[in-house]
Amino acid sequence: MPTNSWGDATTILAAHGVTEDTSFYREFTSADEKAVLTVPQRIQDAWLKNDADVFADVFTANGSLLLQDNQLTSQDEIRDYMRAGFSGPLKGAHVYGWPLEVKFLDENVAIAVTEGGIIRAGESEIAPENQIRAVWVVVRNADGDLNLFSHQSSPVKG
Repeated sequence: MPTNSWGDATTILAAHGVTEDTSFYREFTSADEKAVLTVPQRIQDAWLKNDADVFADVFTANGSLLLQDNQLTSQDEIRDYMRAGFSGPLKGAHVYGWPLEVKFLDENVAIAVTEGGIIRAGESEIAPENQIRAVWVVVRNADGDLNLFSHQSSPVKG
């Protein structure tokens, strides 16, 4: 468990212009768990806005995103991929998920596991073929800011 606070979730989200969804945390209610879970909330907000810049800015400069068969290894690659998606096949889509697990690896690295998926434009819920589980590697930098170092998702079948 971290020895220093990871921050206040409400404050972190407000600083990024994200409205906090307190129901998102479910049973992960410690201050540090909630702080880590601001990262998935920021990603959900970027999807809702279809904003590739906001999406990419959640990642570290050398962040990694494995989405379907695409391995992206920098903020620039992530931004370009999401910009193309949001103006093409992902236009109007958003994601929703919920945490299944939060673990602290050391005082500056945590892993969250979530389940959820993509809600395509015109749909009101996650279609079975769009359900995923995701692993989020969240890092806390020297300034105390939280960023996404790595995100990997996998389809949930059956």
